[in-house]
Amino acid sequence: MTATDDGDAARQPMPAPAGPGWAVAADPYPWPLEPLRPADCALMVIDMQRDFCAPDGYVAQIGEDIAPLAACIQPIQRCLAAARRAGMRVVYTRQGFRPDLADVPAWRRIKAARYGAVVGRQGPLGRVLIRGEPGFQILPELAPQPGEPVVDKTANGAFTGTDLDRLLMAAGIRALAFAGVTIDVCVHSTLREATDRGYHGLLIADACGAVDPDLHAWALRSVTVEGGIFGAVATTAQFEAGLAPPPAEAGLAPPPAEAGLAPPPADQESLP
Repeated sequence: MTATDDGDAARQPMPAPAGPGWAVAADPYPWPLEPLRPADCALMVIDMQRDFCAPDGYVAQIGEDIAPLAACIQPIQRCLAAARRAGMRVVYTRQGFRPDLADVPAWRRIKAARYGAVVGRQGPLGRVLIRGEPGFQILPELAPQPGEPVVDKTANGAFTGTDLDRLLMAAGIRALAFAGVTIDVCVHSTLREATDRGYHGLLIADACGAVDPDLHAWALRSVTVEGGIFGAVATTAQFEAGLAPPPAEAGLAPPPAEAGLAPPPADQESLP
């Protein structure tokens, strides 16, 4: 993906720094900028629930095309595999409400009623957006592994009214990569909340979905403005490449040194 800085010249994603460490090549700078281990970072999988991504779920019931949302499932599977292989933590979120609807604001009930998919109404996947119902569950193909926490929320942002911040701090997490749906609402809200709390964010473009391509493009662009005000943007392929082990660690012979190239100076800065 290319972006522009204040509408001027085109900017290409900055490559990950050379050296024995790791980083994800991203726009407008590599992620993370701090010299962190993968274990100091987490992949956030936002709201990949049946109510949002299944043909008989909540989003489909209000008349939206879920194909753009389902398109991010395979990239998320790749991101999960790369993160787990590298020792990066994985955290899931789910959005839903109490069975008695006591935590649903009145304005939200009115809004949902106008679209014909009232929160709590019985549907093909159980009561719509209600905790514990089949539609509330994460898609089976993206299911959490044992030990991977799932944070349940009622707000768009996953930090609001939850213990997510405490969970991340207790694990020593300093940087967050984001995947899930929708990129313009819950993903972006959580990314912005994370930025305000000091986490360094990475938005994985093709591992996020939106029902409107213009909103998807806006969400990506708004991260990179002002030199990356909300973090950086990368693709699934860049995320995988950044987390891939060096050739020696993968059991492969390193490429032969090219004649005439001097080794880097001993004091060259690199990521551990």
